[in-house]
Amino acid sequence: MKFSLRFNNDRPVAEYIALAQAAEQAGFDQFWVSDDLFLRSAVVILAAVAQATERIEIGTCILNPYTLNPAQMAMEAATLDELSGGRFNLGLSSGSGDFLQWVGIEQNKPRTAVIETVEAFNKLLNGERAAIDGRFLNWTDEAYLRFEPRRRIPVYVGAMSPRMLHTIGEIADGGLPLLFPPEHYQNVAPHIAAGAQAAGRSMDDLDIAACIWCSVSDDRAAAEDVLREKVAYYGHAMSETILNQLGLTHADFIAIEQAVMVENDMAKAKALVTDDMLKIGVAGTSADLITRLEGLVAMGARHLSFGPPLGPDPLEALRVIGRDVLPHFRSIT
Repeated sequence: MKFSLRFNNDRPVAEYIALAQAAEQAGFDQFWVSDDLFLRSAVVILAAVAQATERIEIGTCILNPYTLNPAQMAMEAATLDELSGGRFNLGLSSGSGDFLQWVGIEQNKPRTAVIETVEAFNKLLNGERAAIDGRFLNWTDEAYLRFEPRRRIPVYVGAMSPRMLHTIGEIADGGLPLLFPPEHYQNVAPHIAAGAQAAGRSMDDLDIAACIWCSVSDDRAAAEDVLREKVAYYGHAMSETILNQLGLTHADFIAIEQAVMVENDMAKAKALVTDDMLKIGVAGTSADLITRLEGLVAMGARHLSFGPPLGPDPLEALRVIGRDVLPHFRSIT
């Protein structure tokens, strides 16, 4: 069983250093940071984390080939892997179409973009030339790293749609499927397995992180409050497949998106988040979290990934998860 933490890139850099050091001490295996538009740079954050830790793996969740050219992506990944002593994992996907529209980028051919980026990235990190005449990338034979990379860095693909989940199984070393709600794993796993089978690969060779949102605290109301903020900010960008499982549609988030993105009124937005919307994640005590996760493990999950907001106090929450949740699942596997 593997355990990881995921954080948004919305905190001061110094906080990530403290969180990563605590995560390493608590026994987590991986530490992931997102790279959402107009927040702090995940690459810079992870560079700081790499220098402040010794064992824990670090990674981006996720970079996308629209706002960051895959050539630059490979350069930054190889440099972070060098800096961390071989502890970097690349998490990438196609990004959020809603967020890309903020900067006038059309999310054309998202699956093709990811597949061609992975192909080019693997060639570059293998020390090869990455000429490619594709539908998304058109690189010449001059596309190669002018330094020797430490290794071929593992690639984790983020996914929510069935086609992108299938892609994880086909081409990735691991997956970062977002499970909204956590029980969505039962729908996700077959798509990944089908992709692996189509490519003649074994699921045993893939590291699939069961990525959930959670908020842990002895104060259930406080735990729910911070999860409400996360749902308010990101809910409108979720797929219809995810929302339909909870009896929701994008129309339910129109007023919330207006409050957050246009009016910049988070208090108003949180007040509009319903109990059904909260079921996207898990809010409550560590015992509540264990109960929901036991269902995931029963479905076959072998990598539990705890995502934001973690709790009203993320540092205390990760310590509680490390103290109560990790030992529980290590003892039954």
